[in-house]
Amino acid sequence: MSSPLIVLPRPGTAPSSDAAQPIPAPSEAAFVATFGNRLPPASYLQTPHGKAAYYELLPSSSTSTDGPQRVSRVLFVHGVQTPAIGLQPLASALSSRFPSAHCVLVDLWGHGLTETPFVAHDPALFHGLLEALLVHLGWADAHFIGYSFGGSTTASFAAAHPERVASIGLVAPAGLRRTALLNKVQRDYLRGGEELEKAARDWILEVLEGGRLVVPSDWKERVGRGEVVAEAVRDWEIKEHAGHVASVVAIFRDGGVFDKHAEFAKAAMTGIKCRCVLGELDDLCSMQDLHELGLRDVVVVPQVGHGVVRERVPEVAGFIEDFWNRL
Repeated sequence: MSSPLIVLPRPGTAPSSDAAQPIPAPSEAAFVATFGNRLPPASYLQTPHGKAAYYELLPSSSTSTDGPQRVSRVLFVHGVQTPAIGLQPLASALSSRFPSAHCVLVDLWGHGLTETPFVAHDPALFHGLLEALLVHLGWADAHFIGYSFGGSTTASFAAAHPERVASIGLVAPAGLRRTALLNKVQRDYLRGGEELEKAARDWILEVLEGGRLVVPSDWKERVGRGEVVAEAVRDWEIKEHAGHVASVVAIFRDGGVFDKHAEFAKAAMTGIKCRCVLGELDDLCSMQDLHELGLRDVVVVPQVGHGVVRERVPEVAGFIEDFWNRL
């Protein structure tokens, strides 16, 4: 890993005055030159913590047969590492099935074209971004689709701000791994410390990747055919976004990847309708985990793991479509 070691503040600590400015994100032109125009042109939201990028799939029809609740506002919240473009295939599929819906994807802090604020990356930081985006869009509420870490963020946002959430779709949600099951070295990596930071960074990236990051040799050809090659996107962020790795490490430690059982249970108790879509081979979250927390509407896509959101788009979109049509 050749990128400089940047360590963000932890919850409960104040950033030093000489590092208070957010770390800039790459340009849209650089991203499009590499990955094409799969996403709509970026729009930007300025917040007290920094500038965030979002992308709008506007309604293609003014009339709707989208079911009894007329799904009209949808917010997609991505996971750690792969930014909004990773949810573009699902968002496009649902946009075509619900042509009167206004669908918005957002790059979370430190991802894609969004800056890295030099502050603790706790759930409240991401809740603040989602709230600021809803205000900016003029939306009273939205139907949320959260994938992986975005699922954990969506669940905890719904628990904290139920009035802002019309319904919840969780796809392969993170948040239910327990730190108590980690070994001492791993727990030390989560706690951090100057002498541990490089080893902790390398371990976290390897855990998230399931090994070393390997970019397919044919990724350019696949991008040219219109595919989203997530490994190539992640590699680009590591090399081109100066704050990306720092945000990833901070999210893994403090953002809600672990021990969010109480927040999921609270979200379930709000009464907001929720459907969870899991990959059968994904060990991050199980149907039993969700049932125990009060989330009963769980469907499973067979023979696929955590990448279900991109690898099995028609099935995931179908499960969400069925859910929305029954609201």
